[in-house]
Amino acid sequence: MTGASAAARSRLFGGRVGIEGATLVLFAGAIASYFLFPNHLALLTQFLVLMMFALSYDLLQGHGGIVSLGHAAFFGLGAYAAAILARTGYNDPLLGLAFAAVLSAVVALVLTPIIVRGNDFTRLLVTLGVASLVYEAANRMRGLTGGADGLPDFEIAPVLGLYKFDFEGRIAFIYAFMVFAMVYVFLWRVVTSPFGLALRGIRENTRRMPAIGSPVRRHLAVAYTLSGGIAGMAGAVLAQTSRFASLDMLGFERSAEIMMVATLGGSGHMAGVSFAALAFGWLKDVLSTASPKYWQLGLGIVLMLSVFVARGGIGGLLDHLRFRRSA
Repeated sequence: MTGASAAARSRLFGGRVGIEGATLVLFAGAIASYFLFPNHLALLTQFLVLMMFALSYDLLQGHGGIVSLGHAAFFGLGAYAAAILARTGYNDPLLGLAFAAVLSAVVALVLTPIIVRGNDFTRLLVTLGVASLVYEAANRMRGLTGGADGLPDFEIAPVLGLYKFDFEGRIAFIYAFMVFAMVYVFLWRVVTSPFGLALRGIRENTRRMPAIGSPVRRHLAVAYTLSGGIAGMAGAVLAQTSRFASLDMLGFERSAEIMMVATLGGSGHMAGVSFAALAFGWLKDVLSTASPKYWQLGLGIVLMLSVFVARGGIGGLLDHLRFRRSA
């Protein structure tokens, strides 16, 4: 295989060829952080949740070409689903995780007829409208969601009945990491399968894919459903580990942040998007600590500079380094 064909195959498979190194670094860094930063495990757990959420959105935009301004609706649905289920007495974390994933996936499936038919502009409007409706419904259903006060009064049972969530956040971090690893491996298998290749073809040229017999709308519907379910899992993990669910998890700001993370990481590049979520979460924490009033200005400046420094995102930089090393 020539160098050009290897590079083309690597791009085709979303960086499967040779990207194992970046994936191993990502997983090894997550494991090492547990021992290196024992006093910041709660923050690191939030980083893992952000990485899961970013991967769910990357499946939608980076591979399927569907842009959304309301992806936080599924994230918030998952969080509220896990919290409400725990309040009713069914507080097993794995049960809450499964319930959140199924509920979010079902809602996403119901929305697919109006998502897969439109263009990018109509999808932006529709997803933004749906997210606004979900946000307002949660705000008004105070008896179920707690409204603006959120849901802080619920307990989560020990994982597998053995490992209780502790005050230091050790079990919460391990739980979040295991769910993240499962999501990462699952999505890796999806995007490197024939279905994932079909999604890339749809993103590159929607009109040409039906000519080769590819069911475009069906593929997009499956991608949207999977993306919604995984976003719901991310929200459930955040609610379970923090023992809190609020309207902020449904807000437009969270949807906008995840779009920025996907762009910063390089659309369609799983390792790049994961590193971008980590960098975004860390930068947001540092800037908000340094300047609680003007941290968003600093964040915006950094994101603007990243467009000029790394036009292909972090994933593009990883590919460039890998190809240089191969050469």
